[in-house]
Amino acid sequence: MPTLCTAAAALAVALTAFGAGTASATGWPPLTEGAYLYSGTGGTGIVTNVDLHDFGTCHDLAQPARSLQIVNGSASVVLYSGAGCTGQAWASGSLAQSDLPFAELSYRVVGL
Repeated sequence: MPTLCTAAAALAVALTAFGAGTASATGWPPLTEGAYLYSGTGGTGIVTNVDLHDFGTCHDLAQPARSLQIVNGSASVVLYSGAGCTGQAWASGSLAQSDLPFAELSYRVVGL
């Protein structure tokens, strides 16, 4: 059974490899622990910092999100195409750097 230190080391290696492969290829901001929503594609535009400890609360966005970056081992973000966490949903996972399929208007943090 792996220890917490072993799991943390494996995550660090994975993040390093993930960041090196995508950040330079697409121009994304450097990977930073946390979750960030961007008003533009490719991690550009106005940034919204997501509070990953605020589980379950629906948040409407001032600016629609077009891309997301998340680095976290215990939470993910579900984004919605409508205000009030309605419409089509898209779930991030806990390690992601992605353009979103729709202009997302709201989100909530969920546990893994």
